[in-house]
Amino acid sequence: MEDIYQYIEEHKDVYIQWLRELCQIPSVAAQNRGMQEAAHKVMSYIEEINGERQLVPTSGFPVIYGKINGNSPKTLSFYNHYDVQPEEPVDLWNYPPFEGVIDDGKMFARGVADNKGNLIARLAAVHAYQQVRNELPLTVKFIVEGEEEIGSIHLGEFSDNYPELVEADGCIWEFGYRNADGTQQVSLGVKGMAYVELVCRGANTDMHSANAVVIENPAWRLLWALNTIKDQYENVKIEGFYDEVLELSQEEKKAIQELVYSEEEMLSNLGLNSFLLGLEGDALKERLIFSPTCNICGITSGYTGEGSKTVLPSEARVKIDFRLVPNQDPHKIVSLLRKHLDKNGYQDIEIIQMGLEKPAKTPLKNPLAESIITITEQLTKKKPTVMPMSPGTGPMYEICQKFGIPSVSIGVGNFQSNNHAPNENIKVDDFIEGIKLIAAIMKDYAKR
Repeated sequence: MEDIYQYIEEHKDVYIQWLRELCQIPSVAAQNRGMQEAAHKVMSYIEEINGERQLVPTSGFPVIYGKINGNSPKTLSFYNHYDVQPEEPVDLWNYPPFEGVIDDGKMFARGVADNKGNLIARLAAVHAYQQVRNELPLTVKFIVEGEEEIGSIHLGEFSDNYPELVEADGCIWEFGYRNADGTQQVSLGVKGMAYVELVCRGANTDMHSANAVVIENPAWRLLWALNTIKDQYENVKIEGFYDEVLELSQEEKKAIQELVYSEEEMLSNLGLNSFLLGLEGDALKERLIFSPTCNICGITSGYTGEGSKTVLPSEARVKIDFRLVPNQDPHKIVSLLRKHLDKNGYQDIEIIQMGLEKPAKTPLKNPLAESIITITEQLTKKKPTVMPMSPGTGPMYEICQKFGIPSVSIGVGNFQSNNHAPNENIKVDDFIEGIKLIAAIMKDYAKR
């Protein structure tokens, strides 16, 4: 592989420029900005690597499909997305969010870590392999959607309609990060999600707050309803919520013990003194990976502008995400939430479903995981941290587990990449090494 690594080093400026160009497109799906431009830019990269390519329509933004044939019957797919989160709050960025500025060895841009850095690293790995060896050791597929940041609303539609495009022996998933000590993380699954908005309505108009003694305030009512859902010890009080949660296997318990989690660095980076419930060590790691959550993402009601306004609001809203673990089903969780609110006298509170994704997990022992773990240790000279599941969520089930395809996550981010936050970044050296890593994995996995 040294000849391919040398080619990557000699052409790294080209690959960095590919990444910068893609990051300069503000492809924000939530705001329908730059989506067509970004899709066509990704299509041009697939053309650059001589791939068969399609812009596959869905009821939303299209899915980009690419295929490059190799000299073995094995097929490896890459799942990525070309959409990014909104850049707000812009005033907290130290660099323009859509310029791809490189400073102190890092590239700063919205989407550079989530997920354009990983996408370009994979395209670049295929390109470098082709230039040096003229052909790939296996067939490669690219599945690049445009709605991951808004819940992958139509990815299931794509995979149901085009199962032949999804078909593969294994899939390398979109993300991957390094711990504070530089150790590469390898993840074998994702949590599911039930994302909902609760709406409580009162009078048909905002009123003077003097009426609060005789007119119910929906903001208070919503807060009282929320208080029935979770207690101060982080226990979700919805009846049946934990019924499908599986016991950890001995293999998973061992993986938790071996998992490296940079507790001190994480707390220091966040300006905190301790984790939730005072957790640390294996208990902290087990909760992070294997516990479901109920999180308030945002609450809005009444007047929140500058100065005072004595108002009795007519409406209150809260957005909640439930992160789910195998075998929890997001549709069932929403149904249980409805029953819970009704049972506690909150039949009037509306539930708006905003995103439902199933959890997904790949067994710890499978050829793709073994290949990635082996090559990562060889290239980085460090044994990677193997996470049985990521604490994050993605549509992995719709592309992989639904079809029996094992999936493993590895990528070019770091523990301070600031995904979804100002000053999102990756280290340029990690990006270049990530290209080499994918190239080596292709060769190794083809033989397994």
